[in-house]
Amino acid sequence: MTVWVFEDNLMWSVRLVRALRALGHEAEAVPRVPDQGKTADVAIVNLGSAALPGAEIGPILAAQGVYVIAHAGHKEKPLLSEGARAGCHRVATNSETTHKLGALMEEASTWISAHRAGTRTDAPA
Repeated sequence: MTVWVFEDNLMWSVRLVRALRALGHEAEAVPRVPDQGKTADVAIVNLGSAALPGAEIGPILAAQGVYVIAHAGHKEKPLLSEGARAGCHRVATNSETTHKLGALMEEASTWISAHRAGTRTDAPA
């Protein structure tokens, strides 16, 4: 799958991109929502980023048909709730994003397959 990583922390973005590539995905760190002509299957957004606010970027991407995984620290409950309210498909803690990235991508793949087949229109909880 093609994955966009919206992350202003250089070390975190490099780590995520490398991990995604190791899992066999085409991953790219992007500085802003790309133009309408470009697309991705999945986007990973940081809810705690001031420069790339996940709660603002997530709904834009979801409206374009991109599966959105939003993450924040496990103690940042308000941010995690904000991501869910903003319509991100999956909200995860930073720890989940680090240690369970493969499982998160499997969830995304399952949702994308069902969505493209027309058998599901809702977002997973």
